[in-house]
Amino acid sequence: MTVERDVMEFDVLIVGAGPAGLATAIRLKQLDPERNVCLLEKGPIVGAHSLAGAVIEPDALDRLLPNWKDTPPEVCVPVAKDEVHMMTETGSIKFPIVPPQMNNHGNYIISLGALTAMLAEQAEALGVEIYPGFPAREPLYNEAGEVMGVRTGDMGVDLNGNPKDSYTPGMDLHAKITVFAEGCRGSCSKELIKKFELDKDADPQTYGIGIKELWSVPEGQCQEGLVMHTMGWPLDSKTYGGSFVYHLNDNKIAIGFVVGLDYEDPDLEPFEKFQEFKNHPKIKPMLEGGEIVSYGARAIVEGGWQSLPKMEMPGAMLIGDAAGTLNVPKIKGVHQALKSGMEAAEHIFAENKADGYDARIRQGEVGKELKKVRNLRPAFHFGLWLGVLISAIETVTMGLLPWTLKNHADHSALKKRDPSKPKPVKKERELPPRDRLSAVYFAATEHDEDQPVHLKVADTNICVTQCAEEYANPCTRFCPAGVYEMVEEAEGKRLQINAANCVHCKTCDIKDPYQIINWVTPEGGSGPNYQLM
Repeated sequence: MTVERDVMEFDVLIVGAGPAGLATAIRLKQLDPERNVCLLEKGPIVGAHSLAGAVIEPDALDRLLPNWKDTPPEVCVPVAKDEVHMMTETGSIKFPIVPPQMNNHGNYIISLGALTAMLAEQAEALGVEIYPGFPAREPLYNEAGEVMGVRTGDMGVDLNGNPKDSYTPGMDLHAKITVFAEGCRGSCSKELIKKFELDKDADPQTYGIGIKELWSVPEGQCQEGLVMHTMGWPLDSKTYGGSFVYHLNDNKIAIGFVVGLDYEDPDLEPFEKFQEFKNHPKIKPMLEGGEIVSYGARAIVEGGWQSLPKMEMPGAMLIGDAAGTLNVPKIKGVHQALKSGMEAAEHIFAENKADGYDARIRQGEVGKELKKVRNLRPAFHFGLWLGVLISAIETVTMGLLPWTLKNHADHSALKKRDPSKPKPVKKERELPPRDRLSAVYFAATEHDEDQPVHLKVADTNICVTQCAEEYANPCTRFCPAGVYEMVEEAEGKRLQINAANCVHCKTCDIKDPYQIINWVTPEGGSGPNYQLM
């Protein structure tokens, strides 16, 4: 069927209304008010799909919007105290000195959703056209093979791909320069990296999964401005990860747990580890008597300097987490995203092309910050204790040692399941939620049950045969939203995809050991609707 599509032309098209995309739009309009700038966002409103810890360094925001503190985002709490703990099953050991990378003096605890909403208001006031609910479904190329824009997804298509009465074809948006700011593991960015071989000179990208809850707690249980990080239990010494506990204002606590997706154990369930952590005697008293306000999960890009792809291609560039600019040892990516976005805008203003952006980032503040800490995350490939030792040496020497440790693809780290090994017994816990489906309720995620499934499995026969035998279907465990389920029927087992549960974390796209799961954007506006996350 030939579909007629509307075509819209812009000077600059930005895909993704996270901090990187919004910083690009704002800075570009500050430099050139006449420039025609369009920004697409897959969430129903700006901020609905934004999730991070998050503690931010304010320097980049100060440069972008010097008066931002006059009208700060809804959640913006100055850090008052830092703590780092090594956890054991029954207790914890507090670090006498906070590692320099984790020192948050002068920083702010924020809600990323509230920050992006505030930035969107500023962008629109400058004349940026923002279209929430319009995900980019695929990049568009001209006859020379250069990126010339994107196509948004069709609306009103049923489960089998047939147009419904409400069918509306996606639009083609063309631009002289397209900036991809999709965040971690963006679906268009992934295609572009492969097509233009942007990662041929880089190590494989590596990731973590971060799961977060926002709690409202009784008076007296919240220490406003406290920033607490932990490592150790409930993860074993081979598995990278840890927690964050941020005490906000208004008796709210943001708590989360991160597991490096290079873990080996096929039985590991990140969601269960998070719930175990919450019921630890050090943590549980902070939350008892409270209630969950919001829940969510997202993949976190952790590869750093050695996994950066080339960030430019004919007609387009990658910025922020789409490229992998997060500083893992700092546990911060927002300031890097803002800086990469501002650099993109200044480069476009000066050069009116993508060529040269990659060198600009690598040689500038963003690249220098990543290069200095390039060995701290891969040091933990050697285990917790050796990782801590190597990290300490690298911190003292400020990244000047003449080596760069390698990253490897996360899916390749998963070991096959030993059938003689007993399956882990889930521990009793008192704090909610009781299971992943209960948690998903607090993500307010919504997908039309009659829309096409946006989680594409290339060969489901592998799931019921090879994967079941070798790994016992780890997708049923690593997904934090209960999307994947093996169902027993008269004809045998089959994979059931509960796509309506999806919170768009993209863990399945990363950790699947056969790399047969492809996450694509669902119908516009679908997905979670995070509140102050």
